[in-house]
Amino acid sequence: MKAVTVKELKTELTNCSNSEIIELCLRLSKFKKENKELLTYLLFESSNEEGYIQSVKTEIDEQFELINTKTYYFIKKSVRKILRTIKKYIRYSKKKETEIELLLYFCKKLICFKPSIKNNTVLKNIFTREIESIRKKMTLLHEDLQYDYELELQRLLNL
Repeated sequence: MKAVTVKELKTELTNCSNSEIIELCLRLSKFKKENKELLTYLLFESSNEEGYIQSVKTEIDEQFELINTKTYYFIKKSVRKILRTIKKYIRYSKKKETEIELLLYFCKKLICFKPSIKNNTVLKNIFTREIESIRKKMTLLHEDLQYDYELELQRLLNL
């Protein structure tokens, strides 16, 4: 079976009643965890972006606590997993401010992590890549927000 385009799906959904759309959403949520998470964000958390950001930050803190620090190999795997999770939450929101906020928080946690990431090239590269990503995304924001985030970024780089 080949999937149809988004335009075709949109056209077909406009022909459905409210109860049919609800039934489709519920069926969709049963198939993948990400579908259910996206529906949860859209229905419950999109109206309170600050609360959403705070809950994601709490989850980041918990994941950083669980990192096995015996070797850099395990640290790298865990850091990549945390970053994948953050990117997934960013995709749900689609807001640049949320994206920058979460990536800055990730970089802050990474730079303050013990053992230091300065002893490992891969971890330093992950950090550098995310800083560059933040800088690119900051150019798309309003000047006032750019200034605020630039100050926060400079504080982070001076740690």
